[in-house]
Amino acid sequence: MRVLYLLNVSNSSQLSADSGYTFADLLAPALTDAGAEVTVASPVPVGDPRVHFAPTTSPFTKYRARFDPGIDALTTLMRERQPEVVVANQIEAAPAIRAALLEAGVDALIAGYCHYLPFSFTDTGALELDPAMDDRGLGRSVLLAFAAGLAACDRILVHSSTAASWTTAAAARTGVDLGDKLHIVPAPRDVRLVRDPDGILPPQGRAIGLYNHRLYAHYGTARFTQLARRLIAAGPVRLTVMDLFGTRSPERVRLDPSPEQHLEELAATDGVTIASDRGDRIRYRNLLADAHFGIAPFRPGCPWSMSVIDCQAMGLPVIGPRTGWLAEHIDNELLFDTDEQAVRITQRLATEPEFYLMHAKRAFASTADLTPEAVAARYLEAVR
Repeated sequence: MRVLYLLNVSNSSQLSADSGYTFADLLAPALTDAGAEVTVASPVPVGDPRVHFAPTTSPFTKYRARFDPGIDALTTLMRERQPEVVVANQIEAAPAIRAALLEAGVDALIAGYCHYLPFSFTDTGALELDPAMDDRGLGRSVLLAFAAGLAACDRILVHSSTAASWTTAAAARTGVDLGDKLHIVPAPRDVRLVRDPDGILPPQGRAIGLYNHRLYAHYGTARFTQLARRLIAAGPVRLTVMDLFGTRSPERVRLDPSPEQHLEELAATDGVTIASDRGDRIRYRNLLADAHFGIAPFRPGCPWSMSVIDCQAMGLPVIGPRTGWLAEHIDNELLFDTDEQAVRITQRLATEPEFYLMHAKRAFASTADLTPEAVAARYLEAVR
């Protein structure tokens, strides 16, 4: 099977902060091991030399990635690579991919992978547009482009049951019948970030929590900052916050300055340490190993989080708000609705060794089916 994997890298200078790239870097070699001939079309190659590379230009903005996929370049790519399966990691690009296949005279299946949903649903079933995709009111157009992409795909892959439910509901509201196209294929865990929980020691009366998510406002960073102060004041907790972006380009800062603003506020908070892995996975592993628990993002439309999986694969319990995929995936005893509940959970993790070790083992076990080999098998089964 010849697989052409179209990958939009949003931040090629900070690949460790790009979950889509990490996903491809883990999955493409596993697909190759399973017998597929894989070409990754991307601004940067994945690490395994067995995976073919077709260099592409990264879109200048997140909106160009959705509205200007470049049919000329896609058509040339289809003619050159003659794929049997095209993976569209930007769902909105699927109609352009279909048009390019037609123009190139190539008959290939289009599999759309929903790494990101530009919407979410409330507990009452109300559809909410993601504010990250709603600058100057563009959110509704992005939603419709997403729906058009769903209609153009032969297969639609999502990370979780939550994502499947939301995608199905959004498709129905925009007049798209998904039929039997939808498949749940979770993301693989990083083989470099796996630690046997049997060797983990519980905190000795004080715990370090790790928050490793993008500091955009729409990720709920203000809500996290509020909680951070409560956790530190209640003790015995200290927090490490990852700076995933470093110095961003002026264009990105102009579009959304919230990461810099939140980082400055967190850096000035007593009990919070700002850290960076500087793109080094070994340094990242060491930062995880130095922590005792992880904190999930407060993003309402969270259908999946690689950072949560990273923590759990290292045997770190993850606490999180009872929302979206987090409520589906995280152990119920570690979910909270209020700051007071979160404080009680972290105090138990810090001071009750049996409670901590039980949840360390549960966290690790929750990633047992996420090896790249297992995920690649599910991926290939979905696109056949």
